[in-house]
Amino acid sequence: MKWHRRRDPEIAPNEIFLDASNVPDFDRASFEGRIEKPLSHRMFVLFAGVLIILFFILIVRTGDLQILNGAAFASESANNVLESKILFAQRGVITDLFGVVLAENVENPDASVGRNYPFPSLGPIIGYVSYPKKDSSGVYYDMRETGLAGLEAQYDLFLSGKNGQILTETDALGNIRSKGMIVPAEAGKTLKLSIDMNLESHFARSIANIVQSQQFIAGAGVIMDVHTGAIRALVSYPAYDPNVMANCSPSEIIAGYNTNPGHPFLDHVVQGMYTPGSIVKPFVAAGALTDGIINANTVINDPGRLSIPDPYHPGKAFIYNGWRALGIVDVRKAIAWSSDVFFYTVGGGFGNQKGLGIDRLDYWYKQFGIGEKTGIDLAGESSGLIPTPEWKKETFKEPWYLGDTYFTAIGQYSVQVTPIQMVRATAAIANGGKLFTPTLVAGVPPAYTTVPVDASALAIVREGMRGSVTGALAGAINFPFVSVAAKTGTAQTGTRNQYDNSWVEGFFPYENPQYAFVVVLERGPSGTGEQAVNVMRDLFNALHAENSPYVGGTNSLGGETPK
Repeated sequence: MKWHRRRDPEIAPNEIFLDASNVPDFDRASFEGRIEKPLSHRMFVLFAGVLIILFFILIVRTGDLQILNGAAFASESANNVLESKILFAQRGVITDLFGVVLAENVENPDASVGRNYPFPSLGPIIGYVSYPKKDSSGVYYDMRETGLAGLEAQYDLFLSGKNGQILTETDALGNIRSKGMIVPAEAGKTLKLSIDMNLESHFARSIANIVQSQQFIAGAGVIMDVHTGAIRALVSYPAYDPNVMANCSPSEIIAGYNTNPGHPFLDHVVQGMYTPGSIVKPFVAAGALTDGIINANTVINDPGRLSIPDPYHPGKAFIYNGWRALGIVDVRKAIAWSSDVFFYTVGGGFGNQKGLGIDRLDYWYKQFGIGEKTGIDLAGESSGLIPTPEWKKETFKEPWYLGDTYFTAIGQYSVQVTPIQMVRATAAIANGGKLFTPTLVAGVPPAYTTVPVDASALAIVREGMRGSVTGALAGAINFPFVSVAAKTGTAQTGTRNQYDNSWVEGFFPYENPQYAFVVVLERGPSGTGEQAVNVMRDLFNALHAENSPYVGGTNSLGGETPK
């Protein structure tokens, strides 16, 4: 039997890849012949030529960069600077109660931003700033605009904002090539004060006029809302110009500040300490009435002097003079006419009349905040001084005498107070015994302590202060358009008592008190002790002339009268 091989219809790969001899006759339908074709020699030559040309171009360009222009390109690259620069934040604006700008930002001729103070008389209150500082190479080493005095310093963080950063590239010629923000600056917040700039301007003008015309070396005044403690006006004269201090020029003006006997850098309202004289008498009276030492009907004879026998030298006596003989006086008349003998007696006792004594005097002064810091939002506040036996022994190594009590009771001896203390205490008499913490910032919640004094005692004291205006020593401020209650005071200073410090304190309107005031004029010639009341006379007349609501008018310049 003959076997026949059966043909497989599938085509094996080895049957496809035949040698080149079958190329002309391969059967495409049967996938016969080769599937690769070798590159031609011409193609290899062309490809090699292109590579040679590209390599030549690369060599030429490299030579140009590295050899011919290498130094120039290296220098240009080195002088292209990419740096992060400070983007200074705008400092917050300071305004008065009605939006009048008291401190603002202005662009200087060199495009930098500076601080401008439109009302230079506010220097001790507003303060001034120190600008960012550069070294000799122009590089900033101090990058903050910093408050150095006054409210600029007290509220520095509130006003400062936050600096930003900006990425800047500059070329060798200083041209900016590119700029991109990194961190935006945050502007400071606006600080709104309780000050009424219109009232402040009138007050400052009145104080300056009297100081200059009557030859005082300085003056200060403050007006406070008796129901909130908000300060409506605060004047310290003479004052430094904050624009001069911020710019550190002109140097001759700054040198003049340092030699001025009125001490322009001193905030006389908050930092100045003065012997108060008779303006302490209303507080002594309130304490004596509350303690039952006297009552509304107690009368004391004022012959113009008090004579105390000297127990160590028979036939001799200590004489304590009053300013004039006033005859029989009760507490209201003693306040109105400022009887020294009455308050010698009430303070230290005489004959059958018991006195408070130095311990109770010290107690009542401190209850009204006299001789202690008020907590006002200004740095450097002085505390003042109420002398005591312990203080005298420690300071002078001497015992306390009855005469020391007498003089302390009329605001002499070593009593030292600040005007801000006295306006706060006066407000407490006007409002029924609330001792407020003074503030210069609008909208601050009122804070106070209560003086443990009888309401009836305060009413009697208010009547005495009103009597001083209607028929006694403060008659210069007796007006038909506003009712004022006040107490004047004179304190002699100097090695020979050749100078006077002149005081006035008070409140208005009398029937419904809204504002308390204090003025002190420093070191005027002897005989000028009554001049402080003339400051308030000029102020009230100026307010009346513009029909101000402070004195019952209807013209609300700058805004409504603050309540």
